Amino acid sequence: MAGGKPAGVRCTNLNEGNHCLIYGTPEYPAVCAAFRASDEMCGASYEDAARYLEYLERETAPDGSVARVRG
Repeated sequence: MAGGKPAGVRCTNLNEGNHCLIYGTPEYPAVCAAFRASDEMCGASYEDAARYLEYLERETAPDGSVARVRG
């Protein structure tokens, strides 16, 4: 996403199965390449992971308000 992905906005590079469409290409962002998820973040399901990502986005948003992301 040009200029970065705003908090609370679904990444436009994800397909319907939540797989990155640009993984491994020159367009793949450095922030994504450097990201390392922990067991705590992933949880036991997609829902656990989505909830954790929502938490991170909410906690790091400049104004503290982030809409729930649904994929």
